[in-house]
Amino acid sequence: MTAIVEVEGITKSFGDTTALGGVDLHVDEGSVLALLGPNGAGKTTLVRILSTLLAPDGGVARVAGFDVVKEEVAVRRCIGTAGQFAAVDETLTGRENLEMVGRLSRLSKRDAATRAQEVLERVSLADAADRQLKTYSGGMRRRIDLGAGLVARPRVLLLDEPTTGLDPANRLDLWEYLRDLVNEGATVLLTTQYLEEADQLARDVVVIDHGLAIAEGTPTELKQRFAGDVLDVTVASLADLDRAAAALEGVGSEAPRIERGVGKVSVPVANGVDALVDAVRRLDEIQVTVADLGLRRPSLDDVFLALTGHTTVEDDDKESESRDAEEASR
Repeated sequence: MTAIVEVEGITKSFGDTTALGGVDLHVDEGSVLALLGPNGAGKTTLVRILSTLLAPDGGVARVAGFDVVKEEVAVRRCIGTAGQFAAVDETLTGRENLEMVGRLSRLSKRDAATRAQEVLERVSLADAADRQLKTYSGGMRRRIDLGAGLVARPRVLLLDEPTTGLDPANRLDLWEYLRDLVNEGATVLLTTQYLEEADQLARDVVVIDHGLAIAEGTPTELKQRFAGDVLDVTVASLADLDRAAAALEGVGSEAPRIERGVGKVSVPVANGVDALVDAVRRLDEIQVTVADLGLRRPSLDDVFLALTGHTTVEDDDKESESRDAEEASR
């Protein structure tokens, strides 16, 4: 297949903060690539570069064959974008927002109106088309924001955590909508912190951390990098948490991980059923009362812990630092 998005050695720093340290990735036409990573990993910075909102310090990026720095106007004509927060005008109606975007995309007044109606029907907001956005729910605003990126019928959609703020029902609706777009030939690059989202939507996944692409493959391949299941044990009393973790040493393939806030110990295990029986025996021997115990497939945090040695939540402050550095550089 032909790559429609090509990124080669892209770097970007904001002062002393390195957001991207040399990232490579390729997105085949008519496919979905998920850029998976914790807050502060560099995902949003890469999307901003691809959408021509930010110039890279080094490397080359092309969309539909156009260089994002040298041919930014041509790039903008073939992309649609949706950021983490809905970029809409609350004083306008849903229809007016979409028509405005259409006119800004150099559509005629008639074509902008036609496309706006098509998009409203596509995102299931035709009934609310003539209401001001300030009356919309968060999920409705998110759909309008995504719809705005579709008015010009872009070849490539760049979506930065598109399900942020959506409830489970709206998230499922959005997933189905994106599948339909890809089936019709669109190409999607989306950023996410959720392995489930990558599982549902992406053919390929690139894991990015601290500004570097550290792994790539299908969702299944990534989970296989983290062998086996995960044993979760939640103790009835927080006072028993450390004793439970000590008892579970050696049950799994790695050291137990403690989540003190919820009183849980998690252990990667290669043989799930045997490990479960062994864990029950060990905890019973030291008389630790268990509130919940079970096996599950690896989560995003499990994959990241295996690949990087830390979890996704540990980079929350770094996201703020990166944004502050970017703002200061403007």
